[in-house]
Amino acid sequence: MSFVENILNLFRHRENNKVFNIEKIAIFGYADAKPESKLYQDAFNVCKILAQAGYTIVDGGGPGVMEAASLGAKNGGGKVIGVTLYPEDTNNYEGVSKNNPIDEEIKTTTYVERTLKLMQEGQAYVIFNGGTGTMSELGMAWGLARIYFGHHKPLILYGDFWKKIIKVLSENMLLRPEEKQVYRIVDTPHEVLKAIKEIELEVESEKVKDLKISGEKGFNIEES
Repeated sequence: MSFVENILNLFRHRENNKVFNIEKIAIFGYADAKPESKLYQDAFNVCKILAQAGYTIVDGGGPGVMEAASLGAKNGGGKVIGVTLYPEDTNNYEGVSKNNPIDEEIKTTTYVERTLKLMQEGQAYVIFNGGTGTMSELGMAWGLARIYFGHHKPLILYGDFWKKIIKVLSENMLLRPEEKQVYRIVDTPHEVLKAIKEIELEVESEKVKDLKISGEKGFNIEES
């Protein structure tokens, strides 16, 4: 059997199952998304599919996209880790949602601490539309992917609108070539799962090398 046939057989075998290297997927997006919105429903459906495939969902334990992610994961029979924030001096913060059904809670006391913990816990990141909080999380994830390029944690940008944003950034900022290789843009829940599988296939075909489950500090995929 040829190398290509082996890879195709591997892909077929995993059509509805999780890949080996990635266990936990962190979700980022708009905290004010309403249940009736497409954004909320997309996050729900993405995480339902991921949970059904065997992945654990990681989110911030709040409302909006975070709540939708947890509800979708639970609907798909999966586990949810909530990295929650209990600030002492922050007024303009959405808080922890009582409707967010997390299974395991990791408590933090500052926004930066929570962001870093989300980066550590997730082994791949799905980033939906959002506000400045989502922008800061994207910036952190993107910067870490560049620093650890080659054994980085992949970014999956959900929504066709990301193409316009990336285009504007590419035309007006000084992006390095590798910074354009760490993300994928998708527009449906099934494309999210497909993208994660493709990442695994790249690892096994040695297009991307030296990947394990987690790094020592949690910000990269550990080198073998």
